[in-house]
Amino acid sequence: MPSKILNVGLIAFGLSGRYFHSPFLSTNPNFRIKTVVERSKNEAQEFDPSIGNARSVEELLSDEEIDVVFICSPNASHFSYAMDALENGKHVVIEKPFAATEAEGMQLVELAKQKGLVLTAYQNRRWDSDFLTIKKLIEEDKLGDIVEYECRYDRFRPVVPTESWKEKKVDVGGNLYNLGPHLIDQALVLFGEPKTVTAEIRTVRPNSEIDDYFDVRLGYDDKLIILKSSLMVYENHLRYQLHGTKGSFIKGGLDPQEETLRKNILPTAKPWGVEPADRWGKLYSEAFTGTIESEAGDYAPFYQNVYDAIVNGAELAVKPEEILRTTRVIDLAFQSSKENQMMAY
Repeated sequence: MPSKILNVGLIAFGLSGRYFHSPFLSTNPNFRIKTVVERSKNEAQEFDPSIGNARSVEELLSDEEIDVVFICSPNASHFSYAMDALENGKHVVIEKPFAATEAEGMQLVELAKQKGLVLTAYQNRRWDSDFLTIKKLIEEDKLGDIVEYECRYDRFRPVVPTESWKEKKVDVGGNLYNLGPHLIDQALVLFGEPKTVTAEIRTVRPNSEIDDYFDVRLGYDDKLIILKSSLMVYENHLRYQLHGTKGSFIKGGLDPQEETLRKNILPTAKPWGVEPADRWGKLYSEAFTGTIESEAGDYAPFYQNVYDAIVNGAELAVKPEEILRTTRVIDLAFQSSKENQMMAY
């Protein structure tokens, strides 16, 4: 048995709370999901009858037994809920986007520091099979010095859904806030802070209320990073193209964890996070040309790291200063697109 079990409160139980967080929290003996905020539904109890209900965020935060709060609500509420949670002495994990702006992010980081609380963002895509594979290839110098890196996260949704808040013209809405944090965080993990940010953010679908296309370019002295997403790409298999001084790596397909979790399969199932062979990428180089088997993806280490940071004072895997880099790039991307110019980072 762990020396201390952390009581968890989840704010909202949609896709994030139900299919990403709950399966990993419920199968890690260091955590206990104590309470979920649902205004009127009882879907958390369908997942696990032992989970309690709170009908408001205030009710959840007033529970002194709650140690850590996972904020899984719509984007515009992330900042205010996180501030309230920190003010109530709770450790906090925020779904992406972490905050609407870098300024908001800095307020959260400063408050957590003042109160001695752990604060992090759910950048789970660092533990995707494809990203782990790319990271390993770079670390093993299979590609040499990277000169161009392109990452895409496309979907084909020509008919705009009417029921999802993600498709509405709301504060902190749109595709850059939705999928952008994944792509930006991965690039910054690999290459560090850029010198410049240039972006084009636009609406490409008829009747769309949101920005559903972005092309964000991060400039470095020795490389160009291209991050793109569109909700109007029929053939959306392509994910990564890396070109280096020793070779190139091309890869398609998405990490299988989300689709597995949506089938109500818990992460204790083995094997876990293993990509089918048709998603493996291909390396092209003088030393070797051929298919590279993908690393297995696994989001579980993120949760264990949160526990170790809270209980044992371990270093966070997703550090506040790294989170703020991503919020800064998003700020600059919006400004670049609006002003039609390159921005200095």
